[in-house]
Amino acid sequence: MPKVQQTGAHGNGRRGRGARVSTSLAEINVVPLVDVMLVLLIIFMVTAPMMTQGLAVNLPQARRAQPVTAQPLYVTVPATFSRDRIVQINNDDVRVDILQERMKQAMLERTDHSVFVRADGSVTYQDLVFVMDKLKEGGVEHVGLATRPAQR
Repeated sequence: MPKVQQTGAHGNGRRGRGARVSTSLAEINVVPLVDVMLVLLIIFMVTAPMMTQGLAVNLPQARRAQPVTAQPLYVTVPATFSRDRIVQINNDDVRVDILQERMKQAMLERTDHSVFVRADGSVTYQDLVFVMDKLKEGGVEHVGLATRPAQR
């Protein structure tokens, strides 16, 4: 609530030039802050789904591929593996030198010790065998190769 203060040297009720009105500094206008926060919330809600995409992998084709019914653990080997030595466990990027330890941790929590490898078609056979060796050292019992059905 604004307060009216008397100004002037005369205490006879005259106000001099005019009444001075002062406001308390404790009253902060939060409406602009709420507007900005709502705009930022909308921006993040729109852009978040665009940021959560995995690696682009061109899977090889197989004629007798069977659909997977279990809740599998996927290890993705991208086409850039020979350069950066990074694979992806489900959606987490992992350097291949710590893949063995990460798989040991993942196998402790699971009863099914099988993993599906999704490798790009351009990954060399040597790189694929190297990743599968690291998976076996990490406690994986069965390694399956993920493919896509052949186009007819």
